[in-house]
Amino acid sequence: MAQTGYSINSTADDQYSDTTPLLKKEVEIIPVPPKCCSARCNLAAMMFFGFAVVYGLRVNLSVAMVAMINGTSDQSSPSSNISNECPVPNNTLDNSSQSSEQPDGVPKYTWTPETQGWVLSAFFFGYLFTQIPGGYLSGRFGGKLFLGGGVLGTAALTLLTPLSAQFGVNWLIALRALEGFGEGVTFPAMMAMWARWAPPLERARLMTLSGAGSSFGAFVALPLTGFICRRLGWPAVFYSCGAVGCLWALFWFFLVSDEPRAHPRITDQEKDYIINSVGAQGTAHGWSVPVRSMAVSLPLWAIIITQMCSNWSYYTLLTSLPIYMGTILHFDLQQNSFLSALPYLGGWLSAVGSGVLADNLLERELLSVTAVRKIFTFIGLFLPALFLVAVGFSGCSGALVVTFLTTSSTLGGVSAAGVFINQIDIAPRYAGMLLGITNTFGTIPGVLAPIVVGYLTNDKHSVTGWRHVFWLSGAVSAFGAIFYMIFGTGKIQSWAGIDQESETDIHIES
Repeated sequence: MAQTGYSINSTADDQYSDTTPLLKKEVEIIPVPPKCCSARCNLAAMMFFGFAVVYGLRVNLSVAMVAMINGTSDQSSPSSNISNECPVPNNTLDNSSQSSEQPDGVPKYTWTPETQGWVLSAFFFGYLFTQIPGGYLSGRFGGKLFLGGGVLGTAALTLLTPLSAQFGVNWLIALRALEGFGEGVTFPAMMAMWARWAPPLERARLMTLSGAGSSFGAFVALPLTGFICRRLGWPAVFYSCGAVGCLWALFWFFLVSDEPRAHPRITDQEKDYIINSVGAQGTAHGWSVPVRSMAVSLPLWAIIITQMCSNWSYYTLLTSLPIYMGTILHFDLQQNSFLSALPYLGGWLSAVGSGVLADNLLERELLSVTAVRKIFTFIGLFLPALFLVAVGFSGCSGALVVTFLTTSSTLGGVSAAGVFINQIDIAPRYAGMLLGITNTFGTIPGVLAPIVVGYLTNDKHSVTGWRHVFWLSGAVSAFGAIFYMIFGTGKIQSWAGIDQESETDIHIES
């Protein structure tokens, strides 16, 4: 197909600039089809709901854990030997005992805080191992099969959670690790698909919309999990979440295609627009990838370090916030699940809004790609860090804690248009593999954070222990913001150019 004007990703006078090729005036002669009901927006919507399911499957255990644990010996009462630094209202005692009651025959377990930390972190042990292979294979063959298969496999395994818990905690840990193994391919597959589907001036809005499904999923799953636990018992949580995931997978495989050329219902106008604007960077990479160049790429390491820092606070809240709400602030299960979800509502809305704003800044040529990514990353990491530190000073004030946490997560959503889509800026063709690499490192906090929280809060009723949790999260997040401001960039790297890949190469560069 003849290309009209310059592709936004094509080489120009300054091939690797982060401003010139992206904002070429010649791109304007490519007709832009309507966004509403377009194939690319439908793909974003499918991904949105897919990642909502993914995060529902991921966080359901965090709330269900409150109902799964036998708290009889831990029950606070006037005669209890447990020292609560925060006062327990009388009505909370009654509501807590009622809300944690389970239907007859539903088992409960006596797991220590350390054991709970290992159970919650087990998911991420498996999640680590499939990120890079998933990104590499998605970039080579397309991401449809890997994203859909990852969700379907995780959903099917989730159905086995109650059975594995009855067999013993080691079985549950192993099952959660397998779920992580299946889900690890999903985000790299998403990035690989957007490398073929997203016109560069629509990248931020399309990718933040699809990725915002994770915050939306957490927002819906947390209170819904609490409701189901209370009414039907905690096993029903895993049966319902697993069933929803399997249902979504059926729609995904029927409605989605790997690339515009293969989509049976896309209009010719939209197909030409996407192919011309994405250019050669939207094609599959070969078997050869520049591993050595990636390993020494400072911009890539800037993404890795920053995402690790951001994920530390994110995963700390994702896995441990319901426990904090229950043991320190003494919210009952229903209050706990609802208030734990509020931060994700703010994160979801700000992520979608930040994507639209970032693209508008680029379309109007007000800022370069590098400047946009750095500004949105700084706002999304440094400012939330301040509010996390403030949570540590909030003591027993539930209102202050919820306000600060919600504000922190809302501001954190802004980084969705910053560092979290930066892989596709610096190497569009290898975006899936780069996200696999960055997510592999970014998952390490998911493994370590729940364990560290378990040890810092060995006395889970201690405000001091939880204060250290929030201070540590704030400090790590602030460091990530500063590191990215110094070393981050939005320029396509020289090793990511089309001419860098030889058609005769059959081995990964070493």
